[in-house]
Amino acid sequence: MKKTIFIFSSVLFLSFASKAQTATNASAPANGSGPEITFESEVVDYGTIDYDSNGDREFKFKNTGKEPLIIYSATGSCGCTVPIAPKEPIKPGETAIIKVHYDTKRVGNFEKTIAVASNAKTPSKTLKIKGIVKPAPNNPAATGAPANK
Repeated sequence: MKKTIFIFSSVLFLSFASKAQTATNASAPANGSGPEITFESEVVDYGTIDYDSNGDREFKFKNTGKEPLIIYSATGSCGCTVPIAPKEPIKPGETAIIKVHYDTKRVGNFEKTIAVASNAKTPSKTLKIKGIVKPAPNNPAATGAPANK
């Protein structure tokens, strides 16, 4: 009797496990009519900017799909890059922005990425910021001038 219950339980468990393996993503419609995120540009070039200047930039995008677009997360590649994505769904045809702040107290060349996860047909996108931050004007070591003693 115990063997029969064990076998029945095993078969039942395996049938549920195999069903879970074949389930599809519920947020992506099977007919391909779901949301789609289209960025005006996937790279923002700050150019050469002053030390401690405004590090705020924006990535503008549009939902070019047929269903509401939801941004699950936007994550910078390090603590110096802080993205802020919209929390509300973006309706089909609407535009929105992902704001990015780069810490411009970090001198030199930079190239950072922002990972965006959404319910779009392409669920993950990688955006990039790049540029050069000039040394602080009152930093003699950075300009090559001798330090005052």
